[in-house]
Amino acid sequence: MKKKFLVALTFLLLVSYSSVYCQKKEIDIKKLQDREYYPKRQVYDMKFVGNSNKYSYLDKDFNLIISDSKGNTKQVNIEGLQSNELYGIQYVSDNEFVFFKDNNLYKYNIDKNVKTLLTKTDDKASFIETNYKSGNIAFIKDNNVFISSSNGNQKQITTDGDSLNIIYGQAVHRNEFGINKGFFFSDNGNYLAYYRMDQSMVGDYPLVNTQTREASVKMIKYPMAGMKSHEVLVYVYDFQTGKNIMLQTRKDTTLSEREMYLTNITFSPDGKTVYIQKLNRLQNHLWLESYDSQTGKLIKVLFEETSSKYVEPETPIVFVPKTNNDFLFMSERDGWNHIYLYNKEGKMKKQITKGDWMVNEILGFNDKGNLVYFYGTKDSPLDRNLYSVDLNSLKITRLTPNNGYHTTAFNSKGTLFADSYSDYNTTPRRSVILNNTNKVVKELENAENPFKDMNAPTITIDTLHAEDGTVLYTRMIKPKDFNPNKKYPVITYVYGGPHEQLIVNEWTAGAGNFLLFLASKGYIVWTMDSRGSANRGYDFESAIWHNCGTREVKDQMIGINHLKALPYIDTTRMGVDGWSYGGFMTISMKLKNPGVFKVATAGGPVIDWKWYEIMYGERYMGTPQNNKEGFKNASLINYIDNLQGKLLIMQGYQDNTVVPQHSLEFIRNCVKKNKPVDYFMYTEHEHNVRGKDRIHLYEKIYQYYQDNL
Repeated sequence: MKKKFLVALTFLLLVSYSSVYCQKKEIDIKKLQDREYYPKRQVYDMKFVGNSNKYSYLDKDFNLIISDSKGNTKQVNIEGLQSNELYGIQYVSDNEFVFFKDNNLYKYNIDKNVKTLLTKTDDKASFIETNYKSGNIAFIKDNNVFISSSNGNQKQITTDGDSLNIIYGQAVHRNEFGINKGFFFSDNGNYLAYYRMDQSMVGDYPLVNTQTREASVKMIKYPMAGMKSHEVLVYVYDFQTGKNIMLQTRKDTTLSEREMYLTNITFSPDGKTVYIQKLNRLQNHLWLESYDSQTGKLIKVLFEETSSKYVEPETPIVFVPKTNNDFLFMSERDGWNHIYLYNKEGKMKKQITKGDWMVNEILGFNDKGNLVYFYGTKDSPLDRNLYSVDLNSLKITRLTPNNGYHTTAFNSKGTLFADSYSDYNTTPRRSVILNNTNKVVKELENAENPFKDMNAPTITIDTLHAEDGTVLYTRMIKPKDFNPNKKYPVITYVYGGPHEQLIVNEWTAGAGNFLLFLASKGYIVWTMDSRGSANRGYDFESAIWHNCGTREVKDQMIGINHLKALPYIDTTRMGVDGWSYGGFMTISMKLKNPGVFKVATAGGPVIDWKWYEIMYGERYMGTPQNNKEGFKNASLINYIDNLQGKLLIMQGYQDNTVVPQHSLEFIRNCVKKNKPVDYFMYTEHEHNVRGKDRIHLYEKIYQYYQDNL
């Protein structure tokens, strides 16, 4: 009897142990930002060492490893330097790299294990830009431009900068037109171009800080659509002569000339000429102009480009090595972003790439200068593959063998490639060294799936068609234990605006961990890239022009109607969520389709485009003066009568992108019309909620759907 009981007990314990051991863990909302929930990487920041075939990377502990295809490796340890401070080093030879520490520039000799101070800046330095060949540095201190030279000299070259009106050395035009910095060195480091932005003529806009004893006001400059814009100039400093001159970018003193957008600054290889892509305020006329960097005088208008809608320069010209007389220019003039070859006089020699696909980015050339390497969507708008194109034969070769989203580096000869990539269904991240015939020379990592032991959802990518046959990509995230015989609530996550593509062929198909968490809790999470989205060509993205919130909402409702026809969707429990342009789309979809969405959550939403900034706003909507009907149709205040069900609006009180006036005015008008709406303010955050408070945001949204959907 005792023996039988012992056997039975042993069996019971084994079964209990087995069921506990095999049970999948749940995704924890409080850990969504932890490294635990991202692919466990072994390799970071891969690059080739100078002109050699050696390559370097940071390992999982951020130690710098230098290796070759034969397997020889060396770990670099620099005295007084933490391993994580070596991210983003720049090689200046086959045996030397430079790096920043405490705002100072150092050079390190790999063989001799010697660290040398090259250039000092200042503890208060910000917006630092460096030319690694010369060691010259430009930076901002006390709102003015300073330069430091490798000979130890430091010099202040502007005096009238301040924190509000006169801004030097920073991105201008609200970071539009591909502008993300304000300093630009010539290749040899002898010349420095920099922006001067005068905002004194733009009205002050108040943001309120409630953390002071008495609430205080922080004034920013926020030029709204149709109102007075700031005025920008470009200066050039000559390190050899000490001259500091202004480029003569204005033909006259008229307002139209003063409000020109000065974009994509580039030096000629010898530094003697500066090229600027100048754009009118209407953004439908571009001039590529060249200037003498020593006198500031206009040399020539090389060519012009116009459009009935808008021209959007986002990429500086790139000079072809060896000849230095030809350059590459990127344009969507034929409906797709492609590469064009010009001579330095502005005559187009030929179109280098063409077809119904996009060139995403030019990466560089091989050492002979005849092959251009670029990222593109030639094989799929969801992929980012590496290609080369021969400037003579125009033959295009795909260099990344696997479909997916690739980040690459290459040696100077174009014979070896470091490739880090993933796709949405199989690999969290894989890093390899390839040769130029797509063969793997060495595998460096195959990252571990962070959700392999969790109750993770499943993801599928599919397509639908608009009324005119346009293909629209969709993504559906289903709970792990999905049962087609059950009814599920659905949350649509939306953006739908320019410069953004939500669905891509990378790990999780572009979905963030929060969307995976929602699906793990029993929701179906749906996304569609409607017209207005990126990487599908000019016509696809510009379909929203002068009428935001119309074409893209109709596309999104094609997806919603598809969902409503599926037997496992509970059409009485449909929600929609989005931020920024996605917030605008969330409220647009709810108010323009009353009764469809029971719940909506919108973060930092554009409510009326007359309160949005000039550069982005006027590109897509024009001005309230010249597009009255479009502004009326897009204003969400005009649809408040249609509000049904639950709506939560979340807003950063320090938001300098979509200012709080948008959501506050929406709330004010909802009160006047006796329409209930929920509102939550993140008092110390700007346009997004970052850091540890983002978990609070996730929990807020999740609980809102739990309570109401």
